[in-house]
Amino acid sequence: MMGLLRALWGYRGFIFGTVKREFRSRYNNSLLGAAWTVINPLAMIFVYTVIFSRVMQARLPGTGTAYAYGIYLCAGILTWGLTAEITGRCVNTFLENANLLKKLTFPRLSLPVIVVLTALFNFGIIFGLFTLFLVISGNFPGWAFFAIFPVLAVQLAFSVGLGVCLGVLNVFFRDVGQLYGVLLQFWFWLTPIVYPAEVLPAKVRELIALNPMTTLIQAYQDILLRGALPNWRHVAVVAGVGLLLCIAGLSLFRRHSSDMVDEL
Repeated sequence: MMGLLRALWGYRGFIFGTVKREFRSRYNNSLLGAAWTVINPLAMIFVYTVIFSRVMQARLPGTGTAYAYGIYLCAGILTWGLTAEITGRCVNTFLENANLLKKLTFPRLSLPVIVVLTALFNFGIIFGLFTLFLVISGNFPGWAFFAIFPVLAVQLAFSVGLGVCLGVLNVFFRDVGQLYGVLLQFWFWLTPIVYPAEVLPAKVRELIALNPMTTLIQAYQDILLRGALPNWRHVAVVAGVGLLLCIAGLSLFRRHSSDMVDEL
């Protein structure tokens, strides 16, 4: 493990350079350039908080703020978006970089690391703007806000572990990527993002509670909407799942890394 970390650190220039190139290439030939990194998130936050909460008068039971549903929705959408981006890109990262893997010698786990750093950069921008909205609108959750960081760490472990497992399997079984894209749509609607879990029948709530993303998204919602600490016992369970996925992903990668280039 330490050898792998040293190898990744030795190629940090390659990793950060690739992240920088991805960011620049996204806005090539664009008049506004990097300004779109702010405009797009601002538009999304405006739609979710103003349109849904103010115009449609959407409310959540037990909350008094006029922006309650918008905050609830943003907390879920942003959290889901980070996991969906990491796992969705990790599934195809080895296939998309097949030529690079065949021609150059570098730590192949650099590719998932690049995916995670790029996703975190995008998430940091939009979440920072959302936090600014919470401050300006008077809905900042106070000290509970800092509980986001351990929840984010658990989310990253879960997303990376799942993404690497799927990415390795997709090299050998190409249906994995296609199937995951379909499952991702069902997974979204089986997670309380646009609806509160309380509106569901008790038996359905019990099933949805088994979904790791339910725990993570409800943790964000508790912090950002209610200013309350998440249920750490439930978060710890997801942390355990994430750790197991990371171990499984690393094991799969080590066992099949030499065969991946031949399959590609």
